[in-house]
Amino acid sequence: MAAPAAGGDVRAGAAIDGAALGVNLAVTAGLIACVMAVTFLLALRLRKHSVIDTVWGLGFALVALCTFGVAEGLMPTGSGSRAPITDPAGPGDLTTRILITALTVIWGGRLAVHIGRRSRGHGEDPRYVQLLAGGKGSPAARALRLIYLPQAVVMWFVSLPVQVGQYLPATSAGWTGVRLGLGAALWLTGFCFETVGDHQLAAFRARPVAPGEPKAVLDYGLWRYTRHPNYFGDACVWWGLYLPACGGWPGAATILSPLLMTYLLAGKTGKPLMEAHMAESRPGYADYVRRTSSFIPRRPAPKRPESTPAAKA
Repeated sequence: MAAPAAGGDVRAGAAIDGAALGVNLAVTAGLIACVMAVTFLLALRLRKHSVIDTVWGLGFALVALCTFGVAEGLMPTGSGSRAPITDPAGPGDLTTRILITALTVIWGGRLAVHIGRRSRGHGEDPRYVQLLAGGKGSPAARALRLIYLPQAVVMWFVSLPVQVGQYLPATSAGWTGVRLGLGAALWLTGFCFETVGDHQLAAFRARPVAPGEPKAVLDYGLWRYTRHPNYFGDACVWWGLYLPACGGWPGAATILSPLLMTYLLAGKTGKPLMEAHMAESRPGYADYVRRTSSFIPRRPAPKRPESTPAAKA
């Protein structure tokens, strides 16, 4: 085991192991390709491409675990053997590796379980039906091109902080503690928003509704302060995973990953598609949009007296 460097961290100031990181990036690309291929074949058998939504969180968890294992396997000892997992003299700081892996697995596992339970007993997601409708050629080929390939690329790119962060050597003790603490705090904030928001939405959907009653709008709990607490929480989770990777310029350079995830959630696929559907199906949604923040939580504006009554807690 290497001797501790000044400030209490091991290998402080050491350069990132670019060769080991390159191997890891190639391995995780292959892993994601295999995950998507298996998911695609399962979806064809089930006639339900929305199964990929359940696999989405699991895929990130597998990438984190794979990176942890690959980094461990590439850990040199100078004697030709491999160092034990408790040896911090590896490609990356051990504390950072454990934290990043644990947070990613917890987030991905919860999301997979939640979406799996939510979709059980339901048919195909209307988003995928619309996406694949009307095209020429094989529906399976279109699904592979329009659903699985883009999500595979996004998964690999968004997970770069999770991968690169595990190969960054320890920096000074103070800076390592600050970035890990801030990252964990931001991740926890996002995880709570996402989990509580999903729970409140599930309870709202499960409430008894009288025949002929107009579709109400969920405007209490976290949904009172943002129209998408789960998407906001998801974005915070990925910014929280990015901060531990900021121990060096290669990790800091992965800022495009949380930026892309935030863009997809807030501006491209998440929020816009959901709001278009809600505006068409729920009479009170227009007023809810007027008075409630679209993404970042804030105090809501007052209701208009003539607005359609929304659901009450």
